[in-house]
Amino acid sequence: MKKIDNIKLSMSSTIKDAMKAIDKGAMKIAVVVEDDNRLIGVLTDGDIRRALLNDMGFDAHVESIIQKNPIVCHVNDSKDQILAKTLGKKIYHIPVLDSKGRVVGVEDIDALLERSKKTNKVVLMVGGLGSRLRPLTENTPKPMLKVGNKPILETIINNFKNYGFVDIILSVNYKAEVVKNYFGDGSKFGVDIEYVYEDKRMGTAGALSLMRDKLNEPFFVMNGDLLTNVNFEHFLNFHHENDSIATMAVREYEYQVPYGVVNQEDGKISSIAEKPKQRFYVNAGIYILNPTVLEIIPDNNFYDMPTLFEDLIESKKSPISFPVHEYWLDIGQINELKQARDEYFNIFEED
Repeated sequence: MKKIDNIKLSMSSTIKDAMKAIDKGAMKIAVVVEDDNRLIGVLTDGDIRRALLNDMGFDAHVESIIQKNPIVCHVNDSKDQILAKTLGKKIYHIPVLDSKGRVVGVEDIDALLERSKKTNKVVLMVGGLGSRLRPLTENTPKPMLKVGNKPILETIINNFKNYGFVDIILSVNYKAEVVKNYFGDGSKFGVDIEYVYEDKRMGTAGALSLMRDKLNEPFFVMNGDLLTNVNFEHFLNFHHENDSIATMAVREYEYQVPYGVVNQEDGKISSIAEKPKQRFYVNAGIYILNPTVLEIIPDNNFYDMPTLFEDLIESKKSPISFPVHEYWLDIGQINELKQARDEYFNIFEED
């Protein structure tokens, strides 16, 4: 995703301003925005050329020639969703909006199609016992249970690969040989895989102490029992743009109280809310960490990711959250495994 600093215009900008912006931005598009970067419309080189052919002067305002209902994508759209919006259309760049309609960047469609490789590593935690899924996990580690005719872990790896993240570290423990026998060095799957063995349970953050020498730039950490189509590239961009030391993906969780809730003041009923809904953000089990965070993690001890974030907060490091609005499912119990199998082919395409 490219920044918009050089291609921003206002309604009072002239055609000459637009030509300079498109030339300076080295893209085939300029965005017309309000003061808070809310999108008004877009302008392409073709729009400018058609205006000049219609005898509009260089000093004419762009207001009359902008496309006020352009095709756009949103910050949480997956790569496949973005490409689907441009399929069959001569669109080379598409504005990316946040939840308030503000432009946060522009996607280069050619770059998306190239799927350029990134150097950021992906650490997948796949050593859990999967106790709540027994007897299915007696001989098979949970990430290797099949959903959509392939192991959960294969779908996770493919999703990262689709965004160019191909350097994978698998932190293994329970039934590690099952994972290694299936994936090997990753070459059959178009990625590079190395393994880190936990000789005891170390938690989602503790295992990172075993790979300090392998992580020298911001890296992903993800639980190996999640199915999601989150846009990992946008996630990393968000981490960088906010100059974050640690970013946690969060998911909105809604809970409906099954009773009427009585609100009181000094023993007097002030109101009654019938079966109200409570909304929270919960940990989605996907993280991006800077290497400096590894200094906090103790050696060879159990240390969970929530504890790491609590320690960062206490030390005033200010970790941030990245809201996930895409498909997301934590497969921890039998009913969730069944849900994943029922939904898989409506969410993910077969490779």
